[in-house]
Amino acid sequence: MSENATHGSWTPAGESLPAVTEEGVITAIKTVFDPEIPVDIYELGLIYAIELGDDGKVKVEMTLTTPSCPSAQELPSMTEEAIRQIPGVTDCEVEVVWDPPWDQSRMSEDARLALNMF
Repeated sequence: MSENATHGSWTPAGESLPAVTEEGVITAIKTVFDPEIPVDIYELGLIYAIELGDDGKVKVEMTLTTPSCPSAQELPSMTEEAIRQIPGVTDCEVEVVWDPPWDQSRMSEDARLALNMF
């Protein structure tokens, strides 16, 4: 019997949680959009690091386009909430970092095309 990606599997010790993958975390992060920009925060290049713990804990380092970003309070909490919805995630911490500073070179090609910045 194979393990379903959305449900844990049963073992003699009880149910084990599904494994959290980087791909799954990225998929969740891609549901978060800056309200002022029609591109998700992953494609904007705002995510600097994703760490996955064996115990289902996820830590993300992200930045914002500028320190005075109007969405400074909501984007990190929206990111955390999206990640917490992933089956198997037991805890999530999203840390905002400013080094290195974000610039347009961090954007994906798709994001540049969507914003006519090429």
